Amino acid sequence: MKTEFVDVSPTRKEIKIEIEKAAVRETYDRISDRYAKQVNVPGFRPGHAPRAVVRTRFKNEIRAQALQELVPEAVNEAINKHELNALGEPDVQLDNAEALEKFGEEPISVKVNVEVLPKVELGEYKGIEAVRQIRPITDANVDEMLEALRETSAAMQPVEDRGAAIGDTVTINVEGKFLGDTIDRPEEENIKADDVEVTLGGKGVQQEFTDNLIGVKADDEKTFVVDYPEDFKSKGLAGKKVEYIAKVTAVRVKELPELDDEWARSMGEDFDSVTTLRAKIREDLENRAVEEANHRLRAELMRKILEGHPFEVPQSLIDHQTNYRLESVVRDMIGRGVDPRNQEINWEGAREELRAQAEQDVRGSMLLERIAEEEKIDVANEEIEAEIQALARGSQQSIEQVRSVLTKEGGERSIANRLRNRKALDLLVENARVTDEEWREEGVKNEG
Repeated sequence: MKTEFVDVSPTRKEIKIEIEKAAVRETYDRISDRYAKQVNVPGFRPGHAPRAVVRTRFKNEIRAQALQELVPEAVNEAINKHELNALGEPDVQLDNAEALEKFGEEPISVKVNVEVLPKVELGEYKGIEAVRQIRPITDANVDEMLEALRETSAAMQPVEDRGAAIGDTVTINVEGKFLGDTIDRPEEENIKADDVEVTLGGKGVQQEFTDNLIGVKADDEKTFVVDYPEDFKSKGLAGKKVEYIAKVTAVRVKELPELDDEWARSMGEDFDSVTTLRAKIREDLENRAVEEANHRLRAELMRKILEGHPFEVPQSLIDHQTNYRLESVVRDMIGRGVDPRNQEINWEGAREELRAQAEQDVRGSMLLERIAEEEKIDVANEEIEAEIQALARGSQQSIEQVRSVLTKEGGERSIANRLRNRKALDLLVENARVTDEEWREEGVKNEG
């Protein structure tokens, strides 16, 4: 067997293989003889048909079996000879199809494309300059969180002595009919929905709903038209005119609890007053601000180290990570009650956006793996077990359920890789030249 190695790129290698005529002939004759002993050919005693007759009657079958024996063995031998660690199955193509017509009389040439991990050359990864900014927590931030807590504690009370006003929530059963000469929609495509809650004057509520439901009471019925703008968030309604019949089933008003010590105590046994609740809120917000600052710091370090280490990434790994990200998006949509089969969703566009992110994921993981190798970073079994337990607590699943999911994703080896990469990133942070600066929002630059 002759081979020719072609270094296409850091992640793609090509091997041209020529299987000698003698090897092809030997395999062809052996399989032909085996067929002659096993098949029945009219006019001949079982197992005594001439080789030439058997080859004529079973040409395709014999040739296929011969190729199944010759090609995989030759490919594996060539990959081992050139010491390639292939990612996935190699792409094998017959390079001289004409040899099939004269099987056993000519060599067989195949071309093998193999994807491999690139060799990542490490440059500078210690002493990287980075900035840490911690968001300041103000009294206004604490007040905003207090108001959010009051909102969650609010009670919806029925309104009986007046009509609906701004801020009230009106519950309606609604039917909608598309209007306009250019719209050809069958009757079953008309809109029908029950128990729709409309907060009058609320964010995202079309003005026509607010205008027409002001003053209504339970059991009232209203007919009105909504002219949706061309840029409306729902493409099915964008630029359309719809006539609605709304039957009011309830009008309710949100009643917030008093901001006093009694309400604070209802938030938990750790709070005996609004003062202690405010202190806890501030502490939580400050802890989150530190976590956010550390997250941004780590992201900046990863961005800088990736900029300083350009290398080609295997396409198969990018495809795999893209699919993983896409599956995560679908699971999140289902969890939020959104149907991923919605025809308005541009999945091709989403895949392209996710692909760019996936490439950075793979590139970052490979680089951190290389740093971990250079720094001889290892992960103990106790650390893997602790991580599995943390995952179980965070996902509110049993350890057995977490292990079951991990088995599908590479088992404990995937956990070990994740922890090793995390340790490598920790090392970058520990060895970075970090400057603490005054907080500013992302995208806002200091003047001067």
